[in-house]
Amino acid sequence: MSTTKYIFVTGGVSSSLGKGIIAASLAKLLQARGYRVTIQKLDPYINVDPGTLNPYEHGECYVTDDGAETDLDLGHYERFLNVTTSQANNVTTGRIYQSVIQKERRGEFLGKTVQVIPHITNEIKERIQLLGKTGDYDIVITEIGGTVGDIESLPYIEAVRQMKWEMGDDNALVIHLTFVPFLAAAGELKTKPTQHSVKTLMESGIRADILVCRTEHELSFDLRRKLALFCNVKQEAVIQSIDASTIYDVPNLMFEEGLDKVTLKKLNLVDSNEPDLKSWNNFLQRHKNPKAEVRVGLIGKYVELQDSYKSILEAFIHAGAENEVKVNVDFIHSEHINAKTIGNKLSKLDGVLVAPGFGERGVEGKVAAVQYARENNLPFLGICLGMQMAVIEFARNVLKLKDANSTEMNPKAQDPVISIMEDQKNLEDMGGTMRLGSWKCDLKEGSLANKIYSSNSIEERHRHRYEFNSTYRENLEAAGMIATGSNPNTDLVEIVEIPSHPWFIGVQYHPEYKSTVANPHPLFVAFVKAMHEHSEKNN
Repeated sequence: MSTTKYIFVTGGVSSSLGKGIIAASLAKLLQARGYRVTIQKLDPYINVDPGTLNPYEHGECYVTDDGAETDLDLGHYERFLNVTTSQANNVTTGRIYQSVIQKERRGEFLGKTVQVIPHITNEIKERIQLLGKTGDYDIVITEIGGTVGDIESLPYIEAVRQMKWEMGDDNALVIHLTFVPFLAAAGELKTKPTQHSVKTLMESGIRADILVCRTEHELSFDLRRKLALFCNVKQEAVIQSIDASTIYDVPNLMFEEGLDKVTLKKLNLVDSNEPDLKSWNNFLQRHKNPKAEVRVGLIGKYVELQDSYKSILEAFIHAGAENEVKVNVDFIHSEHINAKTIGNKLSKLDGVLVAPGFGERGVEGKVAAVQYARENNLPFLGICLGMQMAVIEFARNVLKLKDANSTEMNPKAQDPVISIMEDQKNLEDMGGTMRLGSWKCDLKEGSLANKIYSSNSIEERHRHRYEFNSTYRENLEAAGMIATGSNPNTDLVEIVEIPSHPWFIGVQYHPEYKSTVANPHPLFVAFVKAMHEHSEKNN
């Protein structure tokens, strides 16, 4: 194919309808038909990236191999497609304006007045086409964040209008995701919100080519015909997106609705190859028909908002399916863990995962959870801060260094077993300055990590400022906590284990970011297996 095709996914009526899942599902179907597909997200907020956003505000900050701090939807893209994303797959308004202002400062606009049109919209169009111009993709799907009608989204909508006009209907189309609410009092679905949403889109100069309708109830033939008539789309292009038991059902539901077929028809592309979803459906079969169940405690301080740990939860689904085990997750707030409550909260678990995070709030509860898992032989996985808490707990309770801590929590700690990385000490800007992206790690031969990965060297994604203080490595190892993974260039400790424990491992990196449906992460697969064995042994 000589010309890259562009698909834009917009949203109306309400936020949180699942544009990312629809985009990922369509991409999966097109990929399964043999097309080379990628997805990108345009976010309307003015932050340069979500790296400095509170998880309560934004949910999880996802990290790519090349060190981009991005929207959590990129995690869905990777999990569905099993294709890595990059800096180019997530763009924010802040990044757009930052780039345009830098160009203005360099004099690139030759003294012209810099305006939203054409300068901001041109920058947006340039970013949208960045992936298409690489020649690596047949189709680029672009998800527009926010809801049509939002002030923040207007420059993106205008950029899409221009691209549709410049490229023609064969090369660019718009999918509008909307909501069809069910009014219990009237006992019927209502189309008026969708009609208004499409009208708002048309007022911006864009006609939706395909309408995807989120609904809790089946759309009747008459309702689809009404939507087609009043929203100016073909009836075949009115697609029902009914609530599903799992997001991994959505590609099959969209296939049944013909979303991929009508998309290819509108883009004038061949649709003769039926999508090959055999591997996908094998995963779904295992996921929906587990042979056993385990219960894991996820210890964190953002547990009120589960999107804060989205990649971890999805990694448990992938690993559970691989083991044919259902993983039930107990969300346990680390601030609520103390000597009185810990037994009640953790005693019925098959494993403990101490989650990533920043700041001192709730860390003592995490330390207590590590101690409980270590002393009661519960399978334990610590991720990033969770690994650091494992080191602190071991130093305090085994080495008897009562003041052991991280300089993040106590800058004047007498025994800083976790300390700030050398290259982080004099930084002034907080955004995008952590140790980010993929880094190599050499594994100690014969270690648990070595057996799990079946490799002597791995690459994993990072997001942290603090590290294992190697000054204490010799004493910790002599007491039984072994550093089994380290960076080959800096000797930074990436993995710690306790060989005398049935299954205890802490990692400085984020394995959850690399788990996909096609390739469940080996660390999560091994953790779920260990929990299952623990459950079988104790029950």
